[in-house]
Amino acid sequence: MPRAFVALGANLDDPQVQVRAALAELARLPQVTLVAASSLYRTAPVGLAGQPDFINAVAALDTSLSPDDLLEALFAIERSFGRVRKEKNGPRTLDLDLLLYDSAIIDTAHLHLPHPRLHLRAFVVVPLTEIAPDCAIPGRGRLAAWLPAVANQNIERLP
Repeated sequence: MPRAFVALGANLDDPQVQVRAALAELARLPQVTLVAASSLYRTAPVGLAGQPDFINAVAALDTSLSPDDLLEALFAIERSFGRVRKEKNGPRTLDLDLLLYDSAIIDTAHLHLPHPRLHLRAFVVVPLTEIAPDCAIPGRGRLAAWLPAVANQNIERLP
């Protein structure tokens, strides 16, 4: 069964509760098994200043859903959490990003795999390394090689 990795983030409406609840929703998806979930991490917002810090995590899923169907399921979970896409990098109740789907490389109008910026964001690289230290990013090499590139970004592992 293919292995997918999903980034979770929230900075509105008690974000720790939102991320934990979203992990539970991922585990309830048909044709999906939640294999692992990282610790929760606090990070500063990227892009749009003047908003609360984010709570982030990464989940590993085994799924028989296609990448497109999995992405649609993630969007449905976001909507159920009240996600409204108003502005790029703006505050949100929940953000679910499909990072990797096995070794697939996909570049369509609505799906880009691997996620184009996953290797540049500590809030993805650090929790992904926690649950999949031997992970490889198609076209970019080993995930661990990207840790130095994000070392200057503030990230705090929560208890």
